[in-house]
Amino acid sequence: TLLLVSAMTSVAITFGIIAAVIEPAYHFFREVPLGDFFSTTDEIGRGVKPAVLPLLVGTALTTVIALALAVPLGLGAAMYLSEYASPRARKWLKPTVELLAGVPSVVYGFFAVFFVTPVVLQGWLGLEVNFTNAWSAGLVLGVMIIPTVASLSEDAMSAVPQALRQGSLAMGANRMQTTLRVVFPAALSGIAAAIVLGLSRAVGETMIVTMAGGAVKNMSLDPGEPHMTMTGFIAITAKGENPVGSADYNMLFAVGLLLFVITFIINAISISIVRRYRQAY
Repeated sequence: TLLLVSAMTSVAITFGIIAAVIEPAYHFFREVPLGDFFSTTDEIGRGVKPAVLPLLVGTALTTVIALALAVPLGLGAAMYLSEYASPRARKWLKPTVELLAGVPSVVYGFFAVFFVTPVVLQGWLGLEVNFTNAWSAGLVLGVMIIPTVASLSEDAMSAVPQALRQGSLAMGANRMQTTLRVVFPAALSGIAAAIVLGLSRAVGETMIVTMAGGAVKNMSLDPGEPHMTMTGFIAITAKGENPVGSADYNMLFAVGLLLFVITFIINAISISIVRRYRQAY
């Protein structure tokens, strides 16, 4: 009974969140048409600034940069820990990698603003970027999700039966061929789930993109410019200055509902991928 109550509590909380978001979002869309919401500019003469497409562009841009960094590094770390590291090295390397997941996101935000942008991007790489930009936010966002990708992928690869490795080596394959052509495909469902979970976390991250990404709605695809994301918009706008029930107040819930839908779709895709490529041993 206690376990059933625990499971149903999680479900009830999920539906409670949906219910809390839907009502203000409904009032927003009664006042602002969907066409104005999914527009590229706020210039509609209503007082409210409803354009959400620039927020989607900023969210997508920073997320792609984050995945471009986190997926190769995370999978490389997972392959080393699973297939090459000695038990002694694995014992201290894996907890060290997972420590990155425990760093507060606001610390990552300061790291992006005061080190990555001025030292790495403008100094070492010589890029012409603004003080706040998508490059900095995306790269540090990628560093934050490396532990998620690496740890879960390593767990999936370690779960592959040793007999598959032994059979591959017996057929004349070397360790790298065994890793890439036997272990990796066998653990593909777990690896895909790890990547999608990292993607979900990147889409929902707030502090890094708020501090380092900027507060400008921007349709440009130039990562050197400031870009506001959906989570950044919610964090910047929700400061208690908007009267309850106003269009600006209700727009926070409309953007939150859109973010919820996007995250739900990502998780649904993850579940379908896992079910399609899952292999039982």
